Amino acid sequence: MTRPDAASLRGLCSGGVFLPGDEGYDRARTTWALATDLQPAAVVFPTDADEVASVVGAAPSSGLRIAPLGTGHNAQALGDLSGSVLVRTNELAGVAIDPQARRARVLAGTVWRDVVAAAAPYGLAAPHGSSPDTGVVGYLLGGGLSWYGREIGLAANSVTAVELVTADGSLVRVTAQSDPELFWALRGGGGGNFGVVTAVEFDLYPVETVYAGMLVWDLRQAHQVLSRWVDWTADAPETVTTSYRHLHYPPLPMVPAAVRGRDVVIIDGVVLADDAEAERILAPLRELPPQTDTFARVPADSLVRLHLDPEEPTPALGRGALLGLLPPAAVDRLVEVAGPDAGTSLLAPLELRQLGGALGRAPEHGGVLSTLDGQYQLLTGGLSSSPQQGERTIADCERIVEAMLPYATGRQYLNFTEDQVDPATGFDPALWHTLRLVRTEVDAGNLFQANHEIPALP
Repeated sequence: MTRPDAASLRGLCSGGVFLPGDEGYDRARTTWALATDLQPAAVVFPTDADEVASVVGAAPSSGLRIAPLGTGHNAQALGDLSGSVLVRTNELAGVAIDPQARRARVLAGTVWRDVVAAAAPYGLAAPHGSSPDTGVVGYLLGGGLSWYGREIGLAANSVTAVELVTADGSLVRVTAQSDPELFWALRGGGGGNFGVVTAVEFDLYPVETVYAGMLVWDLRQAHQVLSRWVDWTADAPETVTTSYRHLHYPPLPMVPAAVRGRDVVIIDGVVLADDAEAERILAPLRELPPQTDTFARVPADSLVRLHLDPEEPTPALGRGALLGLLPPAAVDRLVEVAGPDAGTSLLAPLELRQLGGALGRAPEHGGVLSTLDGQYQLLTGGLSSSPQQGERTIADCERIVEAMLPYATGRQYLNFTEDQVDPATGFDPALWHTLRLVRTEVDAGNLFQANHEIPALP
């Protein structure tokens, strides 16, 4: 297939325009997800909304589609980009905090660590995720699971305005008042389906300190700890948001000494309560007892690194599923396929994010994705430094996910879905037609290509 002519894009972006064969093209197309080999017709780096609009206006005459991308944590699902311009928003970065309104306005290339640092001096906290270098826009508009999630719900519910360039090249500011249908679709439907998002505004929360940390056990205790955690989550108050993990840490200097070179079980999380109440809540987990216990009163801005997620581009692959209740048979099966005797190649064979609480309760004015259908988000992942390693990683991931299918809800949380799936599985079936209708109205010519693309109606 002959690539469309992208030469007309040259000179449109002061941050750079790269076509196949150009010096810098390979670097420009490389995302945070190093295992993803994107081959776009062009890569552009706009530095402001006007340059975004210029690219959106020029692409159709060259037979090109537009694929917006920030950090690229979830770039694997983009698919074939041979007929698309990859619009990298990295150069559109900046944070403005309004402490009186408790609100942030963030440009599209901004990552969460910068928002957290900007909000902290005002005693405010952002609904960020577990990774400090995740892009704000993709995370927020795809849903957003924060350490405050069971208390405040999905982060997308905190969004108050979205600025984006639409298919006709117009820069618009979308709110619940200006365009309620598009605002509804953007919050949970993702920005890449409806335009190129250039900025987003969202609420901040008056949280200065939290009771947070991690508990660590040897992986041999997995069955005992997982059983206790699952029972504990059934009655845990909404002030608690935790995760449960099996990890194989390599013996490398950059790994924290407490887990370096070890196979471990980790429960980490946050309790939004005073110390005495937090200790009462955590007591059933501490009874086991853990080998390491770092839970304590800490500044809220430290949570951005609580999960110890990698902060550099990583050649990783993974799979996941939304799960319902986990009876004892499910715990047995998880330990069998992802425990100490599983023989897996994965560095992170098992992670369960605790859901429920406000994450499962629809707000009065939510977006298309305002809740998650499940009690746990299952994640499993490993490295892909070579094709052979990648194949084994995916095989091991899929084996674990398949073992949990009897307990899955059948829905997907698309922010954590790295492979191409039916995007309808990410939404309430009763809302799917309306979401497609909004896509059709906003982008009748099918200009925009998202990583989990919502198809326009025929």
